[in-house]
Amino acid sequence: MSPEIIGAIGLVVMILLVVFRVPVALAMLGVGLVGFGAVTTPDGAVQMLKDLPVDVLAKYDFSAIPLFILMGVFATHSGMAGKLFEATRTIFGGVRGSLGIAGIGSSGIFASISGSSLATASTMTKVALPQMEKYGYQPGFACGILAAGGTLGIMIPPSIALLVYAILTQQSVGDMFIAGFLPGILGMVMYSITVMIMVRWKPHLAQRGEPTSWKDKLLSLTGLIPFSFIFIIIIAGIFFGLFTPTEGAAVGAFVSWAYAFAKGMRMDGLKQSLIETLALSAVVFFMLLGAEALAYFISVSRLSYSLATWIGTLAVSPMVVLLCILVMYFLLGLFMDPLAMLVITIPVVFPIVVALGYDPVWFGIIAVLTVELGLITPPMGMNIFVIKAMAPHIKLSDMFKGVAPFIVSDVVRLGILVAFPAISLVLVN
Repeated sequence: MSPEIIGAIGLVVMILLVVFRVPVALAMLGVGLVGFGAVTTPDGAVQMLKDLPVDVLAKYDFSAIPLFILMGVFATHSGMAGKLFEATRTIFGGVRGSLGIAGIGSSGIFASISGSSLATASTMTKVALPQMEKYGYQPGFACGILAAGGTLGIMIPPSIALLVYAILTQQSVGDMFIAGFLPGILGMVMYSITVMIMVRWKPHLAQRGEPTSWKDKLLSLTGLIPFSFIFIIIIAGIFFGLFTPTEGAAVGAFVSWAYAFAKGMRMDGLKQSLIETLALSAVVFFMLLGAEALAYFISVSRLSYSLATWIGTLAVSPMVVLLCILVMYFLLGLFMDPLAMLVITIPVVFPIVVALGYDPVWFGIIAVLTVELGLITPPMGMNIFVIKAMAPHIKLSDMFKGVAPFIVSDVVRLGILVAFPAISLVLVN
């Protein structure tokens, strides 16, 4: 049996395990280890089990995740994230679905300083979900809004995914961050429009928000000041070479702690924040551990390599080849961690894209956007599972139903960015 067939069988088995309610992290880890042993040797699988936890926990790119989560927890305990949500809620007061739009807007703003989709989804769920449920939002739809809003963290700078792409393809990190700004803003706008369409089409999904005066709207802008301050520190520090994105996460966490301390946080609050960070980080890293194991299996099975190579040999127009690559990313994103998928496929796909004459910065944006879909699509949908861990009383099936309209919105946004590359490149140029 060829390695490619073993890889395909492994993915089918993983889907079945998830369908039968095996935890997705455990399903990925189990299939990854067994599949890796089937393609290589059982001793190789045992050795991978020994080495993989250390590799994941020690990976520099992943070290930013607990720091961003810690920053988000500090922001929550200090009331910063709550003020952000209240500010956006007041700005959109009186609009049907205003709390949903506020969830999208605050997620986008929070993503601009966190750089992590998982951290954004977890923090804004803690802040916004209780309010949305209180005001009569259908729970699955509320979770879908927050899961979609969390994906903005992979595009709005500073973005870990764009950073990794820049390193792999030797592109300017600054160019990639600048190129991701307008597509990220476009995502916020289109998600907000999606909320407005859904609540008008199905009024039972949400109630109309309380109307607010223009004076209240202007005064609420003060709630954006703390995040603006942290955003400027992180972005300026990265652009001027004062620190790396991971170091920027540490700086952001420190500034958030300083703000929380000024607002009254003391030792008990600090301990609670650290405990919450450790608990949520453990959930996230268990998912990443399973995703890495599955990624190793897919890599040694040569399934992703075979798909990319086959696409590159098709005697068709460059646009068809590009669309095939994006379809491949979408399909792989159903099963793989976005960062792992980029690391595995970019070295193979990037030369094909360059040979076809496409701009490497533009391709990076649409590739990361396609990868982003994997964060909210079943069976992986890591944003959904992070929210599920924080809201166990809501059915997983309802969450996936709630996020479906935003998947459609992302597909439309992807089509717009493919048709109009200038949206991604205008600020760079």
